[in-house]
Amino acid sequence: MLAPGTGVGVSIGVVVHGVARVFTYGSAKTDSIFEIGSTTKTFTGLLLAQMATQGGTKLDEPVRDLLPPGTVAKPVGAEITLLDLVTRRSGLPRLPSNMRVTDAQNPYADYHTADLYAFLRTNGVTRISPDSSNPPFSDLGFGLLGQALANRAGIFYSDLLQEEVCAPLELKDTTIALSPAQQLRFLPGTNGADHRRAHPLDFDAMAGAGAIRSTAGDMLAYLEANLHPENLKPVVDSKAASSIASALKLSHQLQGDDIRPGTRIALAWLYQTNTGNYWHDGATAGFSSYVFFNPQRDYAAVVLLNASPQVDDSLVDRLGEHISERLAGLPAISLAP
Repeated sequence: MLAPGTGVGVSIGVVVHGVARVFTYGSAKTDSIFEIGSTTKTFTGLLLAQMATQGGTKLDEPVRDLLPPGTVAKPVGAEITLLDLVTRRSGLPRLPSNMRVTDAQNPYADYHTADLYAFLRTNGVTRISPDSSNPPFSDLGFGLLGQALANRAGIFYSDLLQEEVCAPLELKDTTIALSPAQQLRFLPGTNGADHRRAHPLDFDAMAGAGAIRSTAGDMLAYLEANLHPENLKPVVDSKAASSIASALKLSHQLQGDDIRPGTRIALAWLYQTNTGNYWHDGATAGFSSYVFFNPQRDYAAVVLLNASPQVDDSLVDRLGEHISERLAGLPAISLAP
């Protein structure tokens, strides 16, 4: 699938004991920009940690308190908190029932805050205990969380991401809207066995669930910060830099019991109890991503591919697991399809 002419490329970043390298194959270059899909959720989790650390909100604060007054009534029973959203325990469905797709190639683009609030008025914000063995991985929940945090900050989610995460971590190519120069480095997504071009995804109210684009180098810097928050240095002109180390540590704290056997959850990060890996993956119509970091063994890796999982048969996940096993000194799974 990486053969010349397919347009498919993969970037792999690995850091072990402070030594970082980026490898590229196929059409990818070291500075190629990819959509990271649901890996965005870990950034939304870090935004929550930042605002909680700074005193702007509390983890157990009802999400209703961060919405415009009168958006949704206070429920009779337990209500959804920010912590419920970030740990997949809100009981919200994967997608809102009023999501009307006008462009199948760009399904999130026309779902706006007014639509999100309309859904909440109908659905309410009562916390419904999800299936404890496999709670739904709710794009809606993280979209709501991102919008709620943006409301509290009084700015757009994209600006909040820049101010609270990208600036203090000096992530120059991690963004939602690409500059003209970045657009030239954006690797077109592919889909289908014939590697047809996939439309880039645009987000509005659901940005916190999957809107971010980034490079392997930036994602590696992000993972290094997660490995060693204590090593972060002050960043000029970034007020958020003073709290980012504490926020990173908070984002790693495991919350509650296993969400499924062998897996716990922090603030969006999934945690493998047998390996000590914090990890997440993501996908869009034309891209796939997989990231993990292991504080105990001091290594991390990112895999970015401009092909959807339907095409690569979860190659990104297999690559990520293969690299993890190699770094741990274990027999690695085969990369054969």
